[in-house]
Amino acid sequence: MNVILKYRGREVTAADAAFIRELIAAHPMLSRRRLSQELCRAWDWVQPNGQPRDMVCRGLMLTLHRSGHIRLPPRQQRPPNPFVQRSRPRAVEIDCRPIHTSLASLGPLRLEQVRRTPAEALFNSLVEQHHYLGYTQPVGEHLKYLVFAEEQLLACLAWSSAPRHLGPRDRFIGWSSEARRRNIHLLATNLRFLVLPWVKVPHLASHILGRMARQLSADWERIYEHPLYFLETFVDPDRFRGTCYRAANWIVLGRTTGRGKDDQTHRPNRSLKEVLGYPLQRHFRHLLSQP
Repeated sequence: MNVILKYRGREVTAADAAFIRELIAAHPMLSRRRLSQELCRAWDWVQPNGQPRDMVCRGLMLTLHRSGHIRLPPRQQRPPNPFVQRSRPRAVEIDCRPIHTSLASLGPLRLEQVRRTPAEALFNSLVEQHHYLGYTQPVGEHLKYLVFAEEQLLACLAWSSAPRHLGPRDRFIGWSSEARRRNIHLLATNLRFLVLPWVKVPHLASHILGRMARQLSADWERIYEHPLYFLETFVDPDRFRGTCYRAANWIVLGRTTGRGKDDQTHRPNRSLKEVLGYPLQRHFRHLLSQP
């Protein structure tokens, strides 16, 4: 098998490139977007929820075009990039009166999934204003939560698709590269966790993580049509100890290399993060290693 490149976990052979060239020749009037849709159909290249991997396919075709393996038709239009031109979330005013009480006094908590709801703007605004990393738009599968005690807003959490390669996690799971490629969608990363700065409730953060672990997979399956078997997060050891995660029985897996997902230099270019994980199923290793 003559592999000419690997893209987002997929090996592309010379025969694949020849097939794409034939596809382009057979549809000379189609745009690049329509060609990627046709290729997704031809390869049955779909997400776990059954939707075509159109954006990934377009990126693959552009990579092949730039490397000279195929020749795409000229661009017909240049739509604005929403991630580059996205405006920052607007500040939203809410009740900021201090909440100093015990966890028991709060009563039952409500974890409300707010992605694609009117409350999503409130989530974005609070994270932008009060999280030290600010707000960034998650890419791929993701969910956003607001945590309430009755009508009192306490915290925000964001979960997103897991990175494709993460050494400490991959060694802990023990899966093969092929199993990782096929099953990476069964993991989620805790992208943001914010207890609002005026909320001072001992043990609240670890309690929320415990509740989240019991709820997240069902919510994910309802929206994306597949469950989750493993959660992970990153903690900056220069700022935090990850106490709430440890108290919620998350496992310290190791540290990142500080090189990022697109590194080409093999040298650290960012701070090292501690990696913590939380299995959602007892037999998670078996489930994640299935072909």
